[in-house]
Formats: sequence, structure tokens, C-alpha cells
Amino acid sequence: MAQSTAQHAARPQALALNGGDPVFKTPVPFMSLALTPEDKAAAMGVLDSGMLRQGPKCAELEKRFSMATGAKHAHTCANGTCALQLAYEPLLQPGDEVLVCAWTYIATASMIVARGCKPVWADCLPDTYQIDVADAEKRITPKTMAIAATHVYGMPVDIDAVEALAKKHNLKIIYDAAQAHLATYKGKGLGEFGDAVTYSFYATKNLGTGEGGMITTNDDDLSFKIQRLRSHGESDTKYLHESIGYNYRMNDITAAIGCSRMDRLGEQTDRRREIAARYNERIADVQGVATPVTTPGAEPVWHLYTLRLEEGAMSCDRDAFCAALKAEGVPTAVHYPLSLTEQPAFKGFVTDHPPVARSIAKGVFSLPIHHDLSDEQVDKIADAVAKVAGAYRA
Repeated sequence: MAQSTAQHAARPQALALNGGDPVFKTPVPFMSLALTPEDKAAAMGVLDSGMLRQGPKCAELEKRFSMATGAKHAHTCANGTCALQLAYEPLLQPGDEVLVCAWTYIATASMIVARGCKPVWADCLPDTYQIDVADAEKRITPKTMAIAATHVYGMPVDIDAVEALAKKHNLKIIYDAAQAHLATYKGKGLGEFGDAVTYSFYATKNLGTGEGGMITTNDDDLSFKIQRLRSHGESDTKYLHESIGYNYRMNDITAAIGCSRMDRLGEQTDRRREIAARYNERIADVQGVATPVTTPGAEPVWHLYTLRLEEGAMSCDRDAFCAALKAEGVPTAVHYPLSLTEQPAFKGFVTDHPPVARSIAKGVFSLPIHHDLSDEQVDKIADAVAKVAGAYRA
């Protein structure tokens, strides 16, 4: 009810400001989450089989995902946060320092803390929003043992720069690709790089199963450790536990949905790329609104299409701009309203606030981008951005 009231409050103000009718009489969907008949049939097949735990469908998803990402090994798990924990634990020791960008989702850093390690905050680049490797290098100390680099918004980081830094300082690399299924760098799948790569299959992700995650690696020993850690430290001999571990397994119902959705993931990713290109073309000339910039050599998958209001370009703040878009029938989302150094959870680990990450938190917002959007809807969304920007331009 409160949301409905807010919508009605925002609409007259925006229309009075912009004039005329809203661009969309019925709001366009921000995302597309519905299961297809094929997805439901896949889940029902598992229910009918009685194999509800981790089983053949998990194994199938692991095989298909490793092939799709270029990795030697892939391990399903309960969710993307568990994936990070399973990757960090064998690679890090309590007390280690880990370079991590201040501009990422909290899980990338919170699981560093959960391991007993110290996150060391690097800034992000002002155009791609990916980790600023030059800034990260300035923060290296004798205790720095790894770098955790997120492919934010489905845009690969500058992997060459990350790997050069790691080689120079003998650092482990964990890539967080929660938002970057099927993204590539210089023609290679993201699974070909780093010590480990983690993925999320949360409902809103490009490959969404409700919950779920995956870790990929090309290291045989690390693969064995992750697999054992995922299931109570159990060895190949049942009930023989060689280490402390967790119950972080995926189940076959979730994996069956993942396998079904993988059948369409390539086509849907291509559609996201088409939409992003169309947005770029139509919004590029809107003054005061910065469109996304691609990392050289990267082929993003556009989990999010994120714009940024340039500082001082509008007579309103980001929230008012988004409220006006909402009144035009265009939903938006903010990823993220705070940099991680401004999150209360990390107050004991902050010595400074990387300035770019702190600044862009005030201006970024994401437009709808998903495979079910039509070209007409994309064009009208872009028109709405231009309309609101024209009304609010300073």
C-alpha cells in the first residue's frame, strides 16, 4: 500500500514537470523471471524421480557450465555466497589481507571477513566501474595474499591487468562472476582465468534458478578441496571426514531448472547485448547522462544496464530523477546506494573511502534489461530518459 501511495505521489509531480502523458501507460517490467513450461517440466521430472538431493542433474549442470565458461572443473553449491566461501577458504588463511573493490555487492567482501581475513579497499574506475588495478597496487602490504575482483554488472574487469598484478606480487586471484554468466575476455570464457571463479544463480541473475551457485577452477588440488569442503569434509569413503566442512550442496530440483535455462542462456544473452547496444545508441547524446563503458577486450553480458547522472548536470538528485522515470512507467533500481566502505558492517575495516566508488554511489541507476523487452519498449525507455533529463537539466 505504501508503494502504491508513493507511485501516485510521484506521478503528478513528474507529469507537471515534463508535460503530457507518461511514456508508458502500463509500467514496463524491470526483469523477466517467469519459469517456462520446459523449466517446470524439468523440475517435475526430478520430483517424480524422487532424487531430490544433489545427484545427476547437479553433475549435468557442472559439466555444461564448465564447458560454457572454459573451466576444467565446476562445482555446484547452495548459492553465490557459499561459492565465495568455498573458494576463499582453501586459498586464504586468517589474517591475510585481500584486495577488493569498494564497488561491489557485499558478499564479495563479507566472505573475506568471514574467513578471518582483512579486506583492503581499492577504488573503481570511473567509466567501467570495475576495480582500479593501479589503485589496488598502491594498497599492497607484506600481508596481502590475494585479490578478489568482481565482474560488476556482467562487465569483465581488465583481466590482463589483474593477472599482471597478481604475478608481480605473487597473489591468488578469486573472480566473482555472480553477474557475468557467459561473459568473455579476449575471446576466452571467464573460467579460464584466476585460481577460482564464483557464480550466483539467484532468481534475478541471467541464469536464475531461485537460489544456487557454482565455483569453477582449473586447479585439480583446489577442485578436490572445494568438493570436500562443500560436503562436511567427507572423503570418497562415506562417513570418513578428513576435514571440517559445510553442507553447501545444491539439490537436483534447482540443478534441473538450471539445465533447462542453460538451453536458452546463449540466445537470451545475445538479446541482452542487442538491447544494450540499442540503449547506447539512443542515450549516448542525452546530455548529463553517462552510458556504460566496456572494458577493452571484454564481451559483457549486461546483467544490469547502469547509467550515471553526471555530477552537477541535473537540477535534481538521482532519486528524484528515478521517481520521474517511474512516473513515466519506467522502473529503475540502484546498484548500489553505498560503497562498501560506507556500510556499517565494515566500519572496523575502513581507513579511507575510495573517492570514485563513493561518488558514483550518488549517481548510478539501472534501466530494465532482459530478453523479453521489445525494440519498441527499449526505444520508449530511452525516450523517457531523454524526456526526464531534458526537464531536469541544470
